[in-house]
Amino acid sequence: MTQFEVVRLGHKGDGITKDGVFVPHALPGEVVEGDVENDRVIHGRIITSSPARVTPACRHYKACGGCALQHASDEFVADWKREIVATALKNHGISAGLETIHTSPSCSRRRAVFHGRRTKKSVMVGLYGRASDSLVPVPDCILMTPEIMSAYGALERLVQLGASRRGEMNLAVIATETGLDVSVENGKPLDMDLRIDLGQVVREQRFSRLSWNGEDVAGEAPAYLRFGKARVVPPAGAFLQATAAGEAALVRAMRRVVGDARRVIDLFAGCGTFSLPCAETAEVHAVEGVSEMLDALSKGWRQAEGLKRVTVETRDLFRQPIRADELNRFDAAIIDPPRPGAAAQCDEIAKSALKTVGFVSCNPITFARDAKTLTDAGFVLDWIEVIDQFRWSTHVEIAARFLRV
Repeated sequence: MTQFEVVRLGHKGDGITKDGVFVPHALPGEVVEGDVENDRVIHGRIITSSPARVTPACRHYKACGGCALQHASDEFVADWKREIVATALKNHGISAGLETIHTSPSCSRRRAVFHGRRTKKSVMVGLYGRASDSLVPVPDCILMTPEIMSAYGALERLVQLGASRRGEMNLAVIATETGLDVSVENGKPLDMDLRIDLGQVVREQRFSRLSWNGEDVAGEAPAYLRFGKARVVPPAGAFLQATAAGEAALVRAMRRVVGDARRVIDLFAGCGTFSLPCAETAEVHAVEGVSEMLDALSKGWRQAEGLKRVTVETRDLFRQPIRADELNRFDAAIIDPPRPGAAAQCDEIAKSALKTVGFVSCNPITFARDAKTLTDAGFVLDWIEVIDQFRWSTHVEIAARFLRV
């Protein structure tokens, strides 16, 4: 066996030596002994430990791929994630003071996608192992909310009833105000017997809604989520922020961006995570590519009290970004694109007369690229917050404000 010294942490959480060898579950400064296979140390044994090393809190950690950094202290992970953001910006010549990091607590992940398979003798429900398609059961996961984990047996029952021996089911689970919202994909085709059996599971577990291959089949109550003063029933399996604490930090940041603006445009608005809270003080125009999400937003707004006017527009912002002359009607913009970022939309913002932009991102690389577009057009990156709602993972989220000088 050979000894290796880890000099840095890679973007997927592996330790990396100065020669570019990857060392799983190792931290900078550690010396590890093991054999190398395809540029990775296998069967590694730690000879010298880092002061930042801690004992993983979850018994599933070694096999499960849901978490990547439970072996590192919270302080180390926070500093590493802040450095990821700072380095991405520095690579584009942008410097900014990073404000405090907001880390969600354990047992707070309110949205999860489990995978389910039938075996010869039983069923399996879990998450994939790290860098593999092996399924790892996680009945004692400490990442998800207690509400989700208490339904683990019911999820296994859904797989037993509706999974094919040759296929794999996906089960997206959201903890809502009224119970769990479960959306199943790749289940067996529905027939009367299966509908009856699924309805029994829903009643026993009191799911707020069960959707099967895109069709709502049963439910005990509307699957409400609260955005500010509004209650919204999102489409089954819809995107939302991973934790309530993370969402609250992002909403506070965007309300801080908007300030006393009277007219706000919310780009990639989803079901209204930012539109509806901001409508407490400003008129909001929400733009999103998925019409079902905007329908949910509009219904939530109509049923709420004390909100200013909210209008919606279905539009593919990648192919048809809001033009500069359209943006000029607003006092501030909020933009929350998916991981590829929003290059085309940021080009239009750069050409507009907008003076205030709130930016939410889940990808420091594309955020830095888009930030460069804005700063080249005269914006200044006023402040930036790091939001860590994917605790123990390598994911980083960002909330920032750009002001045009």
